[in-house]
Parts: sequence; structure tokens; C-alpha cells
Amino acid sequence: MPLTRFLPFLRWFPMKGDILKADFMAGITVALVLIPQSMAYAQLAGLPAYYGLYAAFLPVAVAALWGSSNQLGTGPVAVVSLLTASSLTVFAAPGSPDFVALAIMLALLVGVIQLLLGVFKLGVIVNFLSHPVIVGFTNAAAIIIGLSQVSKLFGVPMGRSEHFIQDIVGVARLIGDTHLPTLAMGVAAIALMWAIRKYQPKWPGVLIAVALTTTLSWAMGFEQTLGGKVVGAIPEGLPSVAAPRLDMDKLGSLLSAALVISLVGFMEAISIAKAIAARTKQRLDPNQELVGQGLANIAGSFTQAFPGSGSFSRSAVNINAGAKTGMSSVFTALFVLLTLLFLTPLLYHLPQAVLAAIIIMAVIGLVNFQAVKHAWHANRHDGIAAVVTFIATLAFAPHLDNGIMVGAGLALVLFLMRTMKPRVAQLGRYKDGTLRDISVNPGLPTSEHVVAMRFDGQLYFANVSFFEDTVLTALADHPKATYFLVVGDGINQLDASGEEVIHHLVERLRGAGVELVFSGLKKQVLDVMRATGLFDLITQANIFATEDQALAAIYERLGDVAKDDLFCLVKAAA
Repeated sequence: MPLTRFLPFLRWFPMKGDILKADFMAGITVALVLIPQSMAYAQLAGLPAYYGLYAAFLPVAVAALWGSSNQLGTGPVAVVSLLTASSLTVFAAPGSPDFVALAIMLALLVGVIQLLLGVFKLGVIVNFLSHPVIVGFTNAAAIIIGLSQVSKLFGVPMGRSEHFIQDIVGVARLIGDTHLPTLAMGVAAIALMWAIRKYQPKWPGVLIAVALTTTLSWAMGFEQTLGGKVVGAIPEGLPSVAAPRLDMDKLGSLLSAALVISLVGFMEAISIAKAIAARTKQRLDPNQELVGQGLANIAGSFTQAFPGSGSFSRSAVNINAGAKTGMSSVFTALFVLLTLLFLTPLLYHLPQAVLAAIIIMAVIGLVNFQAVKHAWHANRHDGIAAVVTFIATLAFAPHLDNGIMVGAGLALVLFLMRTMKPRVAQLGRYKDGTLRDISVNPGLPTSEHVVAMRFDGQLYFANVSFFEDTVLTALADHPKATYFLVVGDGINQLDASGEEVIHHLVERLRGAGVELVFSGLKKQVLDVMRATGLFDLITQANIFATEDQALAAIYERLGDVAKDDLFCLVKAAA
């Protein structure tokens, strides 16, 4: 067993000098974006800003060392931070010691869930959160994130209740009390970041905005003279290393939130990693990525961090800065370490409004209604799932996990509804000899003695009754039919319920003088038939490789009884 399975970072070595240099420069570049972003996301999560630095330290390195992507940048992200805040607000006041302890405990739970999913290779479970559901949730979450920062931008208080919309209305009523210096500082930061993004996209806009506004805040006495809110004193040195405090009374309540954060966070991370891999041609292992993300959150919980995930913006910065291996993330973590040890006093005068501006600018790119429209055009059910998830997430805010669970549940129900009534086509002979759907091609020659039907879907417990009803209805419309051909090229699976229904159908139809014939069945379907004895009941004489072979055999058995009637149907196969 290769050692790289347990220590995947060994694949980076031996590392050439030019690769090490490229990773070093990329790591420093990402750190310059990560440091202010992480503080902003800590504030979004309901924690003091400096906890963002803790989440940007060890988890960033651990995720890179044990993950499978060479350029994925891990750490605090907007959606996971908001989910953290919404999950914990019901238990403790944001920023309080109890709230901080619960956030750290939540990071542990998220990490354990992700690690177990990765170890047992259950990464496919994220498929239960379909793309339309994630699209709807992300759009709603981005709007909620942006609105949640409005109070900080205007310098007015924001209440925390069971209804987010009510809180926003409360903020709107206080607009008349706007603290103008705070608003000016926030708007200036947004304008500066927007201008840099548009005209000089390669410049570190976030860092420039933070440096200029912090300097301006210090020079003009923003806190002391103007009464503005700043980050304030940040504890110097490393976060304390300690086991998370487990609150067993709240453990059960937090598990559902931890599961949602685990799946949403991983889906965000793996989507980013796949986009990067398409560009770098790197092979990804989703289960290894789960292990990396899980270990990162577990390690973070022991160093005072809240849950994190892969970041699209920082991953883009990382790859565009020339990162070749995950060593770039290790360098990023080391630079954050230096910041914690020596540079925190420089962040004292950073205005809280600027952190709000950073968050607002970050989530603007998450609002993508075009993706909802695209899902609607692709499949009406997918569009409904996206829209309902969007509305439910807004309605349930601040309890965002309820919104995404509603969306995921609806998506599964709609999927079952689609598979309960798969496409069924009664077939006639087209002029080129092929069998085609008579509902699409009316007037095709058919037979009163043989009914040919194509079933497009798996035969399982949810749709076997529909299959049986379809067969019986078709036979009722063809009272002289003595053969019923099921073209099974589209049947990919047969479960116990499907086998049971076919078994009884074969016996009932045979007793009524009608023989059930199959063509084009796949190996996995035939294996089930052989294992259950259904194959012997149908008999080899009624199972064919193609529909033409089946019709030719049926025509031969019927002889002159229906020669004229069937001639046009089997002529092309003869």
C-alpha cells in the first residue's frame, strides 16, 4: 500500500526550486487576500474578527496536506460562515463566550462527519444536494449575507430574532440614525474594490482597501473622534491549543446543522477543485478531498477555529498567482502565523464597516439568477426545486439549514415523481425499418395481433404498477393481440418489486392467451431474472437480443393467421 495514501502531500516531492519559488509567491499573494477576508467572515459567523485569523491558520495547511487538489484554497467562506451563525444564534448571543465555544464544537462535528464520509468513501452522498437546489440556496444565501451587513455599513444596530426579514425591516426603520462617517468609510471601500476589480483586476483590491481605510481610520481618529467602530485589540500570539468543549445538551440539535454544513461546504470545495482540475488536468479524488476538509476542520477545532471550506476567490488567486502544489497553502498558513505573532497591532484601526464591505463585494458574485433560469429550461422540475429552495431559504432565515433541507427533500420527491411515470412508447414500423413511437409519428403501420412497446426507465417499486397498467391498457385496446413485445433497451435496473409484477403478469397474460416477449434486455436485468427464476418462466424462446429478431420469430409463429396484418410491420426485418 503506497505511503501517499495516508500522506498524500508526499506526491509533491522532490520539489524543484522553481516550483518552490512559484508556490511561495502564490502563498504570500493568497495570504494578503485571506487575512482581511477571514476577519470579515468571522464577523459574518457572529464571532470576534480575530477568530477568522485562527480559522485561516492551521486548517488552510491541513486541508492542502491531506486533500487531493494542488490549488484549492481552504479557510473561512461566506456561505459556511452564515450557516454557522444561523445555526448557533438560537443557542447563544453572537460573540459571547458560549457562542464561540459552540462554533468551535460545530467545527469539530463538521470535521468528523466529513472525515467519516471520506474514510468510508461516501462522497457520493453529496449528490443528494442537486445542483438546482444548491443554485437556489446560494442565491438566497448571498442576498441574506449582503443584507446582514447593511446595518454595519450604516452604523446602526440590527436585532436578532426568529425572522430575518423582520430584522431587516428593523434596520430600515433606523436608517435615519445612520452614522455618516461609518457609511462613508464603507462606501469608499466598496468603490475602491469595485474600481480595482474593473480596471486593475490583477491588483489585490481587498488588501489595498484594507490598508488605505485602516490608515485613514488611524489618521482621522475614526474610533476616538468620530465614534466609529473598529476591529480593536487582537490578542497577539498563537491561538490556544485545547480540545473543543462539548455541550452534550446541544449536541443533538447541532448534528443536523453540522450535516448540512458538511455537505454544502464539501460541495462548494469539490466544485471549485473540479473547475481547477479541468484547467490543470490534475486527477481528483473526492473522498480524499473529504478527508482533507474533515481533518482541516478537526484541527481547526483544536485551535479555536470555526467551520471552513474551499474558497472560489482564493483558489482563483492561488492558481493565477502560479501555484503548482499544495505547498502554496502551507506558505499561506505560515504568513498568517507571522501576522498572528507580529502584525496584529496594525489591524486595530480597521473599520468594521470595511469588513462589511469586503463581505458584500465577495457575495455579489454568488448572485446568479441566470443559473436558476437555466435549470428551469433544462428541466421544469429542476427549475421548481431551485425556485422553492430560494424562497424557502429566504423564508426560514436565519435558519438556513431548514431552507436547504426543504429544497433537497423536494428535489427527491420530484425525481421520484419523474421515475414513477417514465416515458412509454407504443411502436410502429417506420419506412426505414426501425420501430418508432406512434404518438410522435401518427399513421405508422402496427398490428392487431402484436403490440410493441418501449419502456424507458428502470423497473422498480415506484413505477412497476405504472408498467403493469400500461401493458394492460394497451392490450385492452388490441383485443386480438396474442403477443406483447417489450422493447427493453431502456430498462437499466430490475428490483424485487419489478420482478414480482412481471412474474404475475407473464402468468396472467399466458392464461389469457397472450405471450409476453422481451428484446434488448441488459445483462444486469437478465441476471436478476436468472437469479429469481423469472427467466425460466418467460423462457429463452421469448427473450431476444433485438426487436427485429423478436418480431421475425413472432411472425413465423403466427404463420398465415396474420400474414397480411403483420406484413408491413415485419417486412423491413425479413
